[in-house]
Amino acid sequence: MASKLEKLENFGGVKGPVVTIVMDGVGIAAPGEGNAVSLAHTPTLDMLMSKYPMTKLKAHGTAVGLPSDDDMGNSEVGHNALGAGQVFAQGAKLVSNSIESGKMFASETWKNLLSACKDGTLHFIGLFSDGNVHSHIDHLKAMIVKAKEDGVKKVRVHILLDGRDVGETSALDYVLPFEEFIGGLRTADFDIKIASGGGRMQITMDRYEANWKMVENGWKTHVLGEGRFFASAAEAIETYRKELKVIDQDLPAFVIAEDGKPVGTVSDGDSVVFFNFRGDRAIEISKAFEGGADFDKFDRIRVPKVYYAGMLEYDGDLHIPSHYLVNPPEISGTMSEYLVNTGVKQFAISETQKYGHVTYFWNGNRSGKFSEELETYVEIPSDVVPFEQRPWMKCAEITDKLIEAIRSGEYRYIRCNFPNGDMVGHTGSLEATRIAMEALDLQLARILPVIDEVNGAAIITADHGNADEMYEIDKKTGKVKVGKAKTSHTLNPVPMIIYDNGSADRYEMKTGLCAGLSNVAATTVNLLGYKAPEIWDESVIEVK
Repeated sequence: MASKLEKLENFGGVKGPVVTIVMDGVGIAAPGEGNAVSLAHTPTLDMLMSKYPMTKLKAHGTAVGLPSDDDMGNSEVGHNALGAGQVFAQGAKLVSNSIESGKMFASETWKNLLSACKDGTLHFIGLFSDGNVHSHIDHLKAMIVKAKEDGVKKVRVHILLDGRDVGETSALDYVLPFEEFIGGLRTADFDIKIASGGGRMQITMDRYEANWKMVENGWKTHVLGEGRFFASAAEAIETYRKELKVIDQDLPAFVIAEDGKPVGTVSDGDSVVFFNFRGDRAIEISKAFEGGADFDKFDRIRVPKVYYAGMLEYDGDLHIPSHYLVNPPEISGTMSEYLVNTGVKQFAISETQKYGHVTYFWNGNRSGKFSEELETYVEIPSDVVPFEQRPWMKCAEITDKLIEAIRSGEYRYIRCNFPNGDMVGHTGSLEATRIAMEALDLQLARILPVIDEVNGAAIITADHGNADEMYEIDKKTGKVKVGKAKTSHTLNPVPMIIYDNGSADRYEMKTGLCAGLSNVAATTVNLLGYKAPEIWDESVIEVK
């Protein structure tokens, strides 16, 4: 349990509130044809980066708890690090360690999964790539091999095509080798097939209850076997590409059929594993499988009696799902908890798409508040439209409420997330992402004078890159592949700018510090006039 923060001896903190502004998906990269950040007209951000103290933060790989520096960061682990002030081993690493050690397969959940489908089918559903943000195909393969060793007779795989954390049209690079892989495992006693699939932005993987229709479509596809029939996943992908000219994440649902019947519906006596390790896009489908008679999000038509398990516990407070294969990281000693114990009032805001990031993930994967009295959360409902059609999203509405909170004098610490750079960046549209950045810049221009008005300070940062690389980079030449859209996050650092026109003479930026997102918490409490807990990574400022 976190204790109270101690006051700094020689600095009482800035007079007004400290505001953390997370520009989601805005990394730092060299100017170029695919850099929507540099191509956009952003006079306010340009001014901030040239005039005010700024450092670059690592926001990927080991700096945010992922296995290696080849792993791009993501919003979840990024906000964990921002809010916790520490680095914890995260999803991919946890799962890999559990598989390698054998702990996963020694767990009661694994044993129960196999026992429950003794006379039925073991189903795997999840994001089908090695993007290592939501899932990794190697985890799926390891479970399939172990299931065969443990005597499972029938396996069906339901694939959610990526094109977002990996190349936008790379689906066949995963499907074709996987078909060869399972073909090598298939015997008279081991029946394994791909049963259904579709693009991750079309079915199953909705988050924050923004669009339950996606989950309904996934349920019909995976569970009921309803949809357009194809002889193979490759045939479905190739056919949809020719017909619709869309990238992988937007490919419609498909069902694999033989003799006019689906090869892998979910039935009574089956077991189901949702093999994503990241929680945000796994919670709703988990609710659909585990929900009782009072489930009202959509008509499930038929609810099979199955043993359902997630790769991780996706929500530690609501205990979703009931069964999971790998224990999540235990994140304690977060900034919110320390501030509440110190009596500091806090305000958090974003729109639906990133609301959970400034609340649940910021607080160490904790649902709810540490204190109803000291914490205020505001969610601006996101539009349910393709983000490239409205690249400004809800940034103006977020700013309206943010300015109210700053001027209220009620809150000592305020945080917000502007999703534009990430959510629009994921569409692959350079033009829309450039507009998103310009819309964000307009909001920064509105916010900064209000911070001056109340003698406050702001930390302007990001959780990972995305908008900074909208075209794929040729790994051999290092040159931009103009026209080849990149929809995934980047490995680039992110900015950390300290905007403070009232107290900046009381501290200075440290030199020689290789900082990451986890260094932001200590910096924040220093600006509030408190010492950082010893368990946190150090502040990037030195009080004079």
